[in-house]
Amino acid sequence: MDTSRDEIFALATANRLLAADLFDGLTAGEWRTPSLCAGWTVREVLAHLVPPEGGHSPWRLLRDVVRARGDLHRMVDTTTRRDAQRPVEELIRELRERAATPLSAPVVGALGPLADSAIHLRDAARPLGRDVGPDPDGWRPVLDFVVSGRRASGFVPMGRLRGLRLVATDQEWTHGHGAEVRGASEALALAVSGRPVVLPELTGPGVATLAGRIC
Repeated sequence: MDTSRDEIFALATANRLLAADLFDGLTAGEWRTPSLCAGWTVREVLAHLVPPEGGHSPWRLLRDVVRARGDLHRMVDTTTRRDAQRPVEELIRELRERAATPLSAPVVGALGPLADSAIHLRDAARPLGRDVGPDPDGWRPVLDFVVSGRRASGFVPMGRLRGLRLVATDQEWTHGHGAEVRGASEALALAVSGRPVVLPELTGPGVATLAGRIC
């Protein structure tokens, strides 16, 4: 089932508002908690989730990538760490105020920012022990995106899913052919995007192969 752009934007908005509620009132220790996104604390996840004022600008992105010597991942990390130095109260307020910003990035379109909002929400919530995140329907377009190959290569390295068949156990969704990997939609999305902490939540003969490709 295809998801319309309006539905994608609505799901991303909902994820950002859930994140704002999660972040509101965290203690100093909780802000320093390592997230599931390697190298980032919960505070840095917050900074990354705040939509840029006015949405994504191709010219701003190009400028930042040039400053990072063409390394997109370095650019994202540098700008996130810089923004994370701002007061958390300001970041939370901006996350709420800009939650409905209809983000659509080059190459990844609207699904990239949606996947970002869902995955990073759980990157912060899981280490904090909070059960806050999308329901299975909210994960479906995220799953469709992260298995989309070259389009999602910034999220999932090419070849990670080769020879694997993914099966969601909380909704009717499958992808690929080969050794089976079964689990809840969230666990599949997080594993595919490189979060090994969820591997014990998956079953099937393909889990060991997937684990070897992300650990």
